[in-house]
Amino acid sequence: MVARDLTPLASSPPAATERRSLFGEILDWMLAPLLLLWPMSLALTYAAAQNIASQPYDRALSEMARTIGRQIVFEAAADGASPRARLRLPEIAADVLRADDLDRVYFRVLGPTGEHVAGDPELAAPEDAPLLHDVRLRDDEIHSEPVRIASLWVAPGGAAAPALVQVAETLGKRSRLATEIIKGVIIPQFVILPLAVLLVWLALARGIRPLNELQQRIRRRRSEDLSPIDEREAPEEVAPLVRAINDLLARLDQSIGAQKHFLADAAHQLKTPLAGLRTQAELAQREIDAGQQDPRSLKRSLQQIAHSSQRAAHMVNQLLAMARAEDKESALRQQEVRLSRLAREVVRDFVPRALDKRIDLGYEGPDGDDSATRMTGQPVLIRELIRNLVDNALHYTPSGGVVTVRVTSDPFGQVVVLQVEDSGPGIAEAERELVFQPFYRAIDAPADGSGLGLAIVKEIASRHDTTVTVADTRPRAAAAHAGQGPGALFTLRFPRVAGPPAG
Repeated sequence: MVARDLTPLASSPPAATERRSLFGEILDWMLAPLLLLWPMSLALTYAAAQNIASQPYDRALSEMARTIGRQIVFEAAADGASPRARLRLPEIAADVLRADDLDRVYFRVLGPTGEHVAGDPELAAPEDAPLLHDVRLRDDEIHSEPVRIASLWVAPGGAAAPALVQVAETLGKRSRLATEIIKGVIIPQFVILPLAVLLVWLALARGIRPLNELQQRIRRRRSEDLSPIDEREAPEEVAPLVRAINDLLARLDQSIGAQKHFLADAAHQLKTPLAGLRTQAELAQREIDAGQQDPRSLKRSLQQIAHSSQRAAHMVNQLLAMARAEDKESALRQQEVRLSRLAREVVRDFVPRALDKRIDLGYEGPDGDDSATRMTGQPVLIRELIRNLVDNALHYTPSGGVVTVRVTSDPFGQVVVLQVEDSGPGIAEAERELVFQPFYRAIDAPADGSGLGLAIVKEIASRHDTTVTVADTRPRAAAAHAGQGPGALFTLRFPRVAGPPAG
């Protein structure tokens, strides 16, 4: 049977999002309306040119109709019927009327009864009602050619019915004048529009120049220079962005300063166990070179080496725990945690050490059904928090003392309470905030502590939306009277998970 590679093909990386240009976007939003309005401007210009070109020719056409109307004579009929209309227009005048190099002119006169009197019969009468001595204009066609027609109804005094005068003209001169007007308006726009685009381009380039200068100032900075940027040299619109950058630089400066301080303290603290390792190793080597074969002396050196290496390993582990606690991304990956179960497991892990120091290490809380102590968090970090509290308590509690880990649920069902108390020397009120700083040790503290345990506890607590409070286990006066220390009581309240248990 031939084995086949069933490894899924690697998914292709997502296409990179195209970067947007601020300059190009502003230019688009400025030029797009201009380019959209320009065709509308051409259409409006064309309509206005047509109207402007028609007005003088309409006036001339109306005046021509009135002139012909004044040449109409009404003659009484012999039989007493309606008067008949006659046009007194010499032939030469009719020829002059039609004399036009570009357009054709038509006219027609109809009598009171609609009879044809003179002119071109192809001119149809208008359909609207007669209106005496008022010229009306309309568009029509003659021989499939568009024309402009002026109609005038005329009648002598006392006449029962008016006569109709119509004068029509083709649109050649009107179209030519409209074209000339459009050319006179549009041709300059072909020059003005590119010039306007160029001026907009130059104006935008000049307006964005301060951003380029700000970019160059930032690029010229050294990597270690986290001083704020001068807002006075930035445009008013960019000032909020500069203030945000300055705020980021200030936070970066503070964070980097804290990291440098942390690393310096860590290096200083690691020097002690590493120096002890080196000293004991050199001492054992000199004894071997000198021919001394005292087993007890070599055993003491090896014990010191083991102790120093254990201290160094413990400190490295706590530094790693501090790094995990400060990881903000891991803080988002939370799940349901049974706090009492974790506390019992940690107490069992520390029982051998408590027995070695002859300390009574105990646990108080639910043993079976621990659903009342459910919370949301990271089990690894919560375990590390409890371990550091118990380790701190065992470290400062003298032989014969008592350390108790207590887990209780709030009577109102809102929080889960974790307490670790001891019978050690306690913590003075003036130092209860300082002990949570990295590498800080209380006065008269043992020299082999790392100073990181409570700092880790505080960091993990903040990642789980809670705080650590410190108090005395018993009143100081009573403890002093009994010749004992007041002890220390660390308390944390975690938000409890409501509802039935998951799974």
